[in-house]
Amino acid sequence: MMRSGQVTIKDIARELGISPSTVSKALKNHPDISVETRKRVNDLAKKLNYKPNAIALSLRSSRTKTIGLVIPETVHHFFSSVISGIEDVAYDAGYNVMIFQSNESFNREVIATTALLDARVEGILISLSRETRNYDHLKNILKNGVPVVMFDRVCDDIKTDKVTVDDYEGAYNAVSHLIRSGCRRIAHLAGPPGLRITDLRRNGYLEALRENRLEFDRDLMVYCDNFNQAQIRTKQLMNRIQPPDAIFTVNDFTATGVIKSLHEMRIRIPEDVSVIGFSNGLISQVTYPTLSTVDQHGYEMGQVSVQLLLDRLYNRQAEQPFIHQVLKTELIIRESTRRTRKNS
Repeated sequence: MMRSGQVTIKDIARELGISPSTVSKALKNHPDISVETRKRVNDLAKKLNYKPNAIALSLRSSRTKTIGLVIPETVHHFFSSVISGIEDVAYDAGYNVMIFQSNESFNREVIATTALLDARVEGILISLSRETRNYDHLKNILKNGVPVVMFDRVCDDIKTDKVTVDDYEGAYNAVSHLIRSGCRRIAHLAGPPGLRITDLRRNGYLEALRENRLEFDRDLMVYCDNFNQAQIRTKQLMNRIQPPDAIFTVNDFTATGVIKSLHEMRIRIPEDVSVIGFSNGLISQVTYPTLSTVDQHGYEMGQVSVQLLLDRLYNRQAEQPFIHQVLKTELIIRESTRRTRKNS
């Protein structure tokens, strides 16, 4: 009697009174097996809806057709867009994607990469958590012969393929737009200290000030990269003797906290204070007023990142130089910033 559950080669062998090895060869149309036996085996396999065990096949071939993905958070539209880009390309190439989120925790990032190695993924895509300063877990992945592609949040200490946007240029363009619209005291709500993107966006902000001969006020730059903190920091900034007339934030989610606080303080946007974010997530189109921002092209970043990984997997034996691909940003002007003098 056939047992319930997934049908195996042993089940077919028992039903036909032949050995499992004969069934295995018959399913592969091996010439050592007679045409009659092959027909009997294949007919029964079809009748019982037999399907090969994908895990067993992958163990024999050392190919799991699965890649791993570690991201800081899924709540941000940017990372959701990246995931969509990765999955669309990966699935078209016949690969599955196993996703972990670190929740901005270094320890969870290490646990995630260990789990992915244990799952025998063929490659790993990763954007670092804000806490990550030690990279031994990434070195261990590479030591195990598993290729890694880093995206968005990357580090210089690991030699591997990387995909980022031009954070410096994006920040520079955003602040330059504020200056052209007449803003002179521009605050910057920056990302966590020590992150590469924090440094690049801060440097772009500073360069725009320098180029336009505007003095940098240290009190106008604070580390703040989330909605709740932004509400507190905005009120502190606006209660200064010389408050800012514009606020550039490290991401759109932080900018929404700024906008909420300014509304509560009855400060007009953009007449009194202009606000500009970074990412161009869906939230930027539903704020009031709609949010000017810098488009990071998350979907494209996901596509490019996974394609680099697939190229490594397709050419495992070839010596290829590592690639750092930098995507261009795009300044998106909406209602939260004043029109530039040129267009007014």
